[in-house]
Amino acid sequence: MCLIQQAQASKSVFAYFHTIISRPRKTTPEYTVHFATLNLKPIPMACPLCKGNTEFFFEDERRPYQQCGKCALIFIPAEFHPTRVEEKTQYDLHENNPNDHGYRKFLSRLADPLLKKLPPNSAGLDFGCGPGPALSMILKEAGHQVALHDPFYHPNPTALKATYDFITATEVLEHLHHPQRDLKAIWNCLRQSGWLGLMTKRARDREAFAKWHYKQDPTHVCFWSDASFQWLADHWNARLELIEPDVALFQK
Repeated sequence: MCLIQQAQASKSVFAYFHTIISRPRKTTPEYTVHFATLNLKPIPMACPLCKGNTEFFFEDERRPYQQCGKCALIFIPAEFHPTRVEEKTQYDLHENNPNDHGYRKFLSRLADPLLKKLPPNSAGLDFGCGPGPALSMILKEAGHQVALHDPFYHPNPTALKATYDFITATEVLEHLHHPQRDLKAIWNCLRQSGWLGLMTKRARDREAFAKWHYKQDPTHVCFWSDASFQWLADHWNARLELIEPDVALFQK
């Protein structure tokens, strides 16, 4: 089913598509006929991270993508977000065995540079740890204390009332429906001079995005870039280190 057919289920989605179709992008008869007859006004769409103005970035057969002109975040409009049940169903398919050597090696791309920054016996939080908290095991084996919080697998909201020397969020940012709220919450839990380690694949240009496998996961609704992380660093007045193509460290 094409996006136009999907849009027929929702007037708000109609309005959204009228917004993106009104831009000089592609003008096939299919688009022209459907949207010329709707007589809908464009609706503003604020960025879920910085509340800046956004514009159409890309669309595929399943959903559209907007990009913020202020922080460069690429995101999916809320109408196309999966439900919590759909999210959980998808997450249950992931294999995150903390004893799997390959998975631990994958996580070491964040763990290794972070461990070099931490003083002995630091206290941390693994935010969005998933069903197999492998990263916390790696950090505990290095002599650190690690609390867990994951809304699906380790719900522990009291963890967000404490403060920490470090916080990690691996393969989490791309799933955030409310990135401004969630990142503010974890940043406020970080002690002065503490480290926040984030792991998510970073977007590049539109051409690369069109071929990018990362956007195929229906639970991925936010896509970050070097520019997005630089905006965060400036917003937080933080030190930023971009280490791997998918690892960023922020110091408060």
